[in-house]
Amino acid sequence: MDLACAHRVKLFHWLIIAGLGLCAVITLFCFDPSQYSFYPRCVFHQTTGLLCPGCGGLRSLHQLLHGHIVAAFNFNPFLICLLPILFVYCAFGVATVIRNERRPFVLSPRWLWALFACLFVFGVWRNLPVNF
Repeated sequence: MDLACAHRVKLFHWLIIAGLGLCAVITLFCFDPSQYSFYPRCVFHQTTGLLCPGCGGLRSLHQLLHGHIVAAFNFNPFLICLLPILFVYCAFGVATVIRNERRPFVLSPRWLWALFACLFVFGVWRNLPVNF
């Protein structure tokens, strides 16, 4: 496979991912996760009764898509704070593919460990009996 063909395949994959993402966003905009049962349920919450770091994420995104930033933040503040970082990371990934760079944009292990540490702290904090 020549280099131009490989580049087109990468672009095609990104277009498929973007299309699936757009379908997911449209579905989440039209159907409130608190009213429809086809959305996945949190197994951790059903098993333990505790909130995992991702609990409330779909409801949060639904509220954010409708412009209710405070309500979105109340459902899952970690996700709302993480969205700009995720957007920048995806933008760098797409720019790497468009510019046809061979070295992909990757995060260093230190950033990933910091992210996991923040995720763990948030997961513990949101289950404390008294929120500060």
